[in-house]
Amino acid sequence: MICRWAAPRLFPAKPALVAVFTAALALAACAEQEKKTEPPAAQKGPEAVAETSLTRISFAELPGWQGDDHAEALAAFRRTCPVIAARPVSAPLDPRMDGKAGLSGPAGAWAGVCAQAERVAAKEARAFFESQFTPYALAAGGKETGLFTGYYEPEFKAARAPGGAYQTPLRGKPVDLQTIDLGAFDPELEGKRIRGRVEGARFVPYPDRASIEAGNVGPGAKPFVWLADPVDAFFLHIQGSGRLLMEDGTAMRVGFAAKNGRPYTPIGRVMAERGFLVRENISMQSIRDWLKNNPEKRQAILNENRSYIFFQEIEGSDPALGPVGAAGRQLTPWRSLAVDRAVHGLGALLWLETELPGGQPFRQLMVAQDTGSAIKGPIRGDIFMGSGEAAGEIAGKMAEEGRLFLLLPKSAGAAASLSSPRG
Repeated sequence: MICRWAAPRLFPAKPALVAVFTAALALAACAEQEKKTEPPAAQKGPEAVAETSLTRISFAELPGWQGDDHAEALAAFRRTCPVIAARPVSAPLDPRMDGKAGLSGPAGAWAGVCAQAERVAAKEARAFFESQFTPYALAAGGKETGLFTGYYEPEFKAARAPGGAYQTPLRGKPVDLQTIDLGAFDPELEGKRIRGRVEGARFVPYPDRASIEAGNVGPGAKPFVWLADPVDAFFLHIQGSGRLLMEDGTAMRVGFAAKNGRPYTPIGRVMAERGFLVRENISMQSIRDWLKNNPEKRQAILNENRSYIFFQEIEGSDPALGPVGAAGRQLTPWRSLAVDRAVHGLGALLWLETELPGGQPFRQLMVAQDTGSAIKGPIRGDIFMGSGEAAGEIAGKMAEEGRLFLLLPKSAGAAASLSSPRG
């Protein structure tokens, strides 16, 4: 879920250039054909935004507003302000919203409140939010609630060299892995990307998990650290980042470098379909337990998820915070929310009302600082819950209905393109 993309060189060599363009155009045509057959329920991006409605409310109407730690929220918001300040004033808050009717308004309005936020003392945080922002209740498709899940940064045992139990590698990004932005070929495919590599004069999909594990991977994908448990490594691929507790007593933080572009398949679903687990009882722990107790079937199940993540070592991070999210800043436990960037720009403020597993109310001001391929739609989010086993236990069970409220800068430009209701 921690997703970051570098800016890869799109085309490797001139002899293959025409072929790559041709392949991309063919894939673009296929993507367009698939899009025409999508059911209305699968609408994304601007289509999803067009179904939303915003209703202006007061801060007193935000459930639990008075009881939040506003200074903590302010600190999390400030961390994204340098990213906001780098955006053109008239551009949308998030580049992923370019050409789309996102809900967060222009970057200039947010840059203004960011500049003021730097001068606000912790004890004045609540007054700052109330004086500079207006809250809006959000509805989408006639519904006020959506799904909220959790994710975390796992901690695993690892070593800097293979040996003994440490036999499962994490690999760096291969140099032959390429990303093509299909929006460059067809505006209707804006935001859609394909990944692969050039073989001869053809652009082809990158090898899947099973093939990469067997050694079919390009130069540069050299293992740089080894884990003791292949299941730990698999879940690290799902999370996208983690803290490694090294055999020599040191620690290493690793994060997303690239992915092979193959579709993600939840192995819990596969296990339920094959009768290995009861669908209603599937959790991260139940999957782990089954894999541990069935080692002879383990690799075949893991290979059902053809998606593969390449990693990089993250240096110089604050140990009190989480990994770097899509906004390019370290995540704050219980404050960072992964969102659909076509709808909510990175850096946006969102009030979340939901429950944690067990029924404990969760009402906090969140900052949109990350995204994920499964996070789609206006009322959908993934809460970053911290690092380690305790955070993972909660994240693995989190799947609750909740409400989102937008906090938009009072600047007229922030809401100039928004009306209530919309549709």
